[in-house]
Amino acid sequence: MPELKRPDGAVIHYEVVGEGDPVLCLGGWGTFCHGNSGGLPFGLADHYQVILMDYRGIAESTDNPETPISMRVYADDAIAVLDTLGLKNVHLLGMVGIGACVCQQIAIMRPDLARTLVNTGAWATMDPLLADQLRLFLDIHRDAGWATFQRLVCAYSFSADYYNANADRLIGPQGPWRELQGKIETHARFIDASIDYDVIEDLKRVQTPALIMHAPLDTITGPRTTKPIEEALPNATGFVMEGAAHVLAGKDQRSRFSQRLFEFYAQH
Repeated sequence: MPELKRPDGAVIHYEVVGEGDPVLCLGGWGTFCHGNSGGLPFGLADHYQVILMDYRGIAESTDNPETPISMRVYADDAIAVLDTLGLKNVHLLGMVGIGACVCQQIAIMRPDLARTLVNTGAWATMDPLLADQLRLFLDIHRDAGWATFQRLVCAYSFSADYYNANADRLIGPQGPWRELQGKIETHARFIDASIDYDVIEDLKRVQTPALIMHAPLDTITGPRTTKPIEEALPNATGFVMEGAAHVLAGKDQRSRFSQRLFEFYAQH
């Protein structure tokens, strides 16, 4: 599998699936690599060349704990992957959390790479509620263990209907956020980068066409944090995904999102 060594000694694992125009797809505190591409938007890898990566410190990527962490460090890793592949004019698809932030950061730092920008479950500046939620998740992970952390985050992140129908599948070592099991320091570095992240003014200079999803049931990064992104970006369109919480889940929601995504890509 492809790996890229960074100047600080960290090693970034990445994968490329599908063919067509390039799409960098990044999620939250996990990875779409290693057979997890089923979590991608429906049909994405059937029509596009999709670039995936493990963030430093999870799965097959390693970190250098001496490197001061920021969202820019994660963006630099992703940019290095795109440059290694010789790609330009890439669709930047940030699916939840730091994936959305990293894609924002790439559009700011390297407009030559940014064909479009799509964000779900996102923020561009931190408010006290989100900061305390993220710190709480980390405190629970550190003090009560990974399994309790997973239960808490799942309870926050999925709609009631989806959680109630799928709790047995969500909770456990094969469920969401499994990449953070035994990785408390990686989790802490994700939180440090997130708390310090504030690019709302920088986004006002980004000309990249953007699509920003607003999820009414998201109690973590709902419209209060996604609307400011749409308002800051000069060429942004927003849309409301009715019934959606922090994580898009279920065939209906994922199908509706994929349809809207492909309509947007067809325009650009």
